Amino acid sequence: MNTGTTGRLRSLDICSGAGGLALGLEQSGFDPVLLLDNRDVACRTLRANRPSWNVLETDLLHFDPSEHTETYDVDLLSAGLPRVKATATVARRDSDAEIELLRATMMLLHGVQPRALLVENVPDLVTKPDYEAVRSYVGEELAHLGYRHTWFVLNAADFGVPQIRRQGILVAFKGDMLDSFVQPTPTTDTHRTVGEALLESMAAGGWSRAHEWADQADQPAPTLVGGSWERGGADLGPTGSKRAWARMGVDGGTVADAVPDADFQWNPELGRPGMMPLTVAQAALLQGFPPSWRIEGRKTAMYRQVGHASPPPVGRALGTAIAAALRV
Repeated sequence: MNTGTTGRLRSLDICSGAGGLALGLEQSGFDPVLLLDNRDVACRTLRANRPSWNVLETDLLHFDPSEHTETYDVDLLSAGLPRVKATATVARRDSDAEIELLRATMMLLHGVQPRALLVENVPDLVTKPDYEAVRSYVGEELAHLGYRHTWFVLNAADFGVPQIRRQGILVAFKGDMLDSFVQPTPTTDTHRTVGEALLESMAAGGWSRAHEWADQADQPAPTLVGGSWERGGADLGPTGSKRAWARMGVDGGTVADAVPDADFQWNPELGRPGMMPLTVAQAALLQGFPPSWRIEGRKTAMYRQVGHASPPPVGRALGTAIAAALRV
């Protein structure tokens, strides 16, 4: 398919979640012919924001591209896969669910034959020896199908996202197009802080100390963690992250229903009762979503979607780099 040097490109997005990666790719020139996710609430989020998108609620393991021929020969297959764990058993049939989805993605390449592949995952997948078996498996599968690939790590904070979020990236191209690919370079020299990103929302309820709080919240956010879909409530991450949040006067142990009102008494010396939790909408801002992006579902399900999302500004940078290589 010849899209020329300026036309829109076509993509297939799998494990789409709240749509962070798809949104960033859209901003860089890709229009999805189909988006897949196995959770009803995520599909509702996608449809709420982009009614024109073709969203299919299905498990990737059960998806048959022959029933959706619009996916054939797309320019890009993009995947924000669940976080792959280190394993030496990637070739076994009893591997973890995350590895099953990675294998399914490789199999999908057989049927769809995209010009390029983009997978976003944990940085350890790229850097740690414990993941060597996974990287070897992926490399062998890609080579067998005629793709050349590269692994690298990006930090979302380098692309204007007010959060330290390192992402492991796999990019592959059919044939020799990898020679034209240039990894995205940071778009900013100064990392945005939590205070800068959330000052307006913190003041929206009439809280008079919002500026004072923002001055203290003078660092990017620690990595937001979506947590397990099967258990627990919504919080901002593990113990180390909660300590970092506490230094910014934020209660990282829960998620709020609303921003502070005019009567809120902020006193971090009192511990959690004197600190404010963030709302889902504020967490979404820290992931780089625009304020207009709607997250569907109840509060915990909303936060899970946000915490697991890929920041749209990183998706945009990756999409821009991939599109440039495809258009050479």
